[in-house]
Amino acid sequence: MADEPDNLVLVMPRRIDASVVEMREDMRNLQVRMTHVDEGLAGVNRRLDRLDIGVDRIERRLELSDAPR
Repeated sequence: MADEPDNLVLVMPRRIDASVVEMREDMRNLQVRMTHVDEGLAGVNRRLDRLDIGVDRIERRLELSDAPR
């Protein structure tokens, strides 16, 4: 009895289920990675904003811009 092949009607859904489980894990990993990318980009944007503020201050002090003092 153990040598009998599995019923294809049962084998295919098992394979599909295993593939779906694998895809779910991949999606979770991608979500985590994208969250880290998003957080990193937000940090870069904050640094650029601070840099822009600093450049504006320098320009005002050197009277290189038309911005009011």
